Amino acid sequence: MIACSINHISKMYGGNLIFEDLSFEINEKDRVGLVGPNGCGKTTLMKLIAGMEEADQGKIHWKKGLKIGYLAKIPVYEERKTARGVLETAFDELLALQEEMKQLETEMAEAGEDSLRLERLLAKYGVLQEKFTLGGGYEMEANIDTIANGLKIVGLLDSNFNKLSGGEKTKVGLGLSLLRNPDLLLLDEPTNHLDIMAAEWLAEFLKEYDGTVVIISHDRYFLDETATKILDLEDGEIDLYHANYSGFIKEKEAKLLREFQAFEEQQRKIKKMKEAIKRLRDWANRSNPPSSALHKRATNMERALAKMEKLDRPILNRKKMNFELDSGARSGKDVLVFKDVQKSFGDRELFSKVNLQLHYQDRAAIVGENGSGKTTLLKFVQGEFAPDHGEVRIGSNVKIGYL
Repeated sequence: MIACSINHISKMYGGNLIFEDLSFEINEKDRVGLVGPNGCGKTTLMKLIAGMEEADQGKIHWKKGLKIGYLAKIPVYEERKTARGVLETAFDELLALQEEMKQLETEMAEAGEDSLRLERLLAKYGVLQEKFTLGGGYEMEANIDTIANGLKIVGLLDSNFNKLSGGEKTKVGLGLSLLRNPDLLLLDEPTNHLDIMAAEWLAEFLKEYDGTVVIISHDRYFLDETATKILDLEDGEIDLYHANYSGFIKEKEAKLLREFQAFEEQQRKIKKMKEAIKRLRDWANRSNPPSSALHKRATNMERALAKMEKLDRPILNRKKMNFELDSGARSGKDVLVFKDVQKSFGDRELFSKVNLQLHYQDRAAIVGENGSGKTTLLKFVQGEFAPDHGEVRIGSNVKIGYL
């Protein structure tokens, strides 16, 4: 069954056309990856699907009663709201029921021997309790703990939400979107600010998710794990591929090759037709008197050429970011040496006895959970921090670049 149908929509910003005449469908249980170059309109399209903006032309139809979840921007909460309190807002209706049940429990305790009033209160309590149970009220805390553990935000739950960093707020907001359990879940770069383990957990969570999911991501490995369909938005047009990201890349390359071959074939045909028209004109003019029949044939060929639907030349190699690094003079054999490095912040020890040796032309990746000290290690290299114990030594003639 169709969850969302997009029909011939167009969108402009400030006189600039973002896309036009887009049409596609999102079915229930779909796992869709929305991909395309930066600035092509992916987030704009996501906002249209979420109903946050309106298309300039065309229509979007949603399944009746469809519940949509989209984290557009981090909302502002009251000053003392904790991260756990923010996550609990996913269950506002259940919490209201719980409060009403507590009030009834108090009234039942006060009813004493008034059996008629007690019976009436018990009947009302039973209705509320059934509603609370069916809504998952008794699993609220367990669900929060599951999401918090998966996204690695357990340590943030008791912190003031408004005092969290932007990345931490984003992770809590993502957790809130997951807890709301919408029918159509829209995720824009969900792996930003997540470490590898949290991203892997999210991929597994989304694979088992009961609703429909649309994901914008530049993380091809995440899309390979989660998406079963790819919507490719490029040059104001959209194409659907029934594959994960790796399959999409292969299919798109094959499609571009077919289009390029068709374009070249048409160009050869056009060239031959133009040469034939030129010859016919030449022969007609050489005749004495000039041949009207040959002129007519040339004119008919020109009309056929004008009516031919010309194929656009496919762009096989798109312009890539120009990125150059000035390597300068060669460094020594040892580029970076850590020896028994230790660092703590207050009572919290980040790491101890870190030993590392990087040589000329080594390629190293620093991985680990958020807060484990990866950036701190880089700041040792830059000289912004000093270790509590141990030695950090930069090799001779080493030029450091930091992005």
